This record gives sequence, C-alpha cells and structure tokens, in this order.
Amino acid sequence: MTRQAISQSGQAALPPDALAEGETSQQVYGVYTGYFECATPATWTEHVHETHELLWGARGVLTVEADGGFFAVPATLGLWIPAGVVHAVKSTQGTGFYCSHIDAQVAPQLASRTVAVTVPTAAQELLRHMSTFDMDDSLRKGSEQVVLGLLDVVDARPMLLPMPTDPRLELIARALLDDPALDRSLEEWSVEVSISVRNLSRLFHKETGMTFAQWRIHARVRVALGLLAAGYPVSSVSRRVGYNNPSAFVQVFRKVMGHTPGWYVSSLKAGNHHSLAGSE
Repeated sequence: MTRQAISQSGQAALPPDALAEGETSQQVYGVYTGYFECATPATWTEHVHETHELLWGARGVLTVEADGGFFAVPATLGLWIPAGVVHAVKSTQGTGFYCSHIDAQVAPQLASRTVAVTVPTAAQELLRHMSTFDMDDSLRKGSEQVVLGLLDVVDARPMLLPMPTDPRLELIARALLDDPALDRSLEEWSVEVSISVRNLSRLFHKETGMTFAQWRIHARVRVALGLLAAGYPVSSVSRRVGYNNPSAFVQVFRKVMGHTPGWYVSSLKAGNHHSLAGSE
C-alpha cells in the first residue's frame, strides 16, 4: 500500500519522497504528518489551507502569525490552526518541527480560532507511526480518531502576543520581534514612524491592550521562550532579548510567566505540558 498525504491546499497529494519518484496512488488519508528540519532560517509567508494544521514537537524557535496574534510554539504544546485561517510561519536556523494536516471532514472544528493544544506522547507516537508505516485502512482511521481525541485545548495566552494592525505600529512590532534587544525609546520610534508620542502610545494600547513598554516586555519573553527551548543558557538568552543583567531578565520572565526561566527549562525536559501557565 502506498501512502498519500493531504497537501497544503487540502487536496490529495503525494508526500515529497513519493513526488520525487513520480509515484501514483488512489489511497487518501485524513491525517498526514511531515517533519521539517531548517538548516537555515525559514519563512512561510501568509497562506491558507483547506485542511486543519497542527504544528507540534518544535525544537528551536518556531513562531506563527495568525488571527491577529504572534504565537511562539513551545516544545511542550502544539498549535492548532483551523482550515481557512490565514497564517505565516517563521523558524530560526536549526529549528525542527512536525506539521500534521488533518482533513476537515475527518476532524470536526476543534476551535474556530488558532489555539494551543496538548499533544501527549501517545498522540505524537501515533502521528509518527502513521507517517512512516502502512496500516490497514480501518486501523488507520481508528488511529486518526484516537489522536484527535487526545488533543486538548489549553490556554494559549502565554504563547500569544497581540499584533498591532496599524502599518506604523506593525513596523515597530516586527522590528522588535526580529531584534528584541533593540532599546529605542517611544520618542525615538515616534520619529521613526512620523507620529506623535501621544498618538503612538494611544494606538499601541488601543490595538494590543498593552502599553508600548508592556508589549515590548511580553515580546522579549515570547522570543526568550523559543531560545530557552532551543537550549541556550539563561545568560545568553537574557542578552539576546535585551537584558545585560540576567537577574533583571529572570525577574521580568517570572512576572510575565509566573515562574523562572530555570523552572521552564526543567519543565521542558520533564515534558510538562503546563510549563507555559503564565500569570499575566
């Protein structure tokens, strides 16, 4: 039996290795999983699928923009992107992650918006197994339903950073996410985007629900989550996100996440799915 995947457009398509060989098959599955290893930084610009998409098992820094927010995908959770939701994906050098496409007819809408989900070990192993080995059709269909039944929606707020939509604010936000160590003041940014400090401050709060200073702190912490998950030491992460003093970084991280970076790293190693239970 030759496996056949669900493509990004939601239509039946062969997996990459089969496409290279020019194989054909009539077998279509409702869930297909592929693994991406990014030797260099990678960007998938805004696109949409007719299938639901589950990003999981991230190793390194994987971020997604969807539903007006910026999600940092951790190693301990998955990100469920419903069919039809426009999204963009970025990864840093050395990042690896799994991407599962789920036929919308196989899985009822888990949520109407992008959400965080637990992907327990049993679900991960089944997804890997189904992408690697041929299975009897009835057994595979049953396994697909087991996987979907194991996914639980959890609070995504600690992963989510609201993104402004005003082009001037978006320019600032993207610059800070690309280089969170940037230390320009609100006054300096107001000159950069040709808007008064008062209006810039007002717009930031209106569009994100946070002051500029609060948003920058949360942006730094979201980037730090991925760096910590990628194995960088706390001292290195603190410098990369704009804190020369690691103790200051630890204090900010604890305020946003409710625990220290060290606790977060230990939880990752222990496979704790609740390591992102933030306090704000």
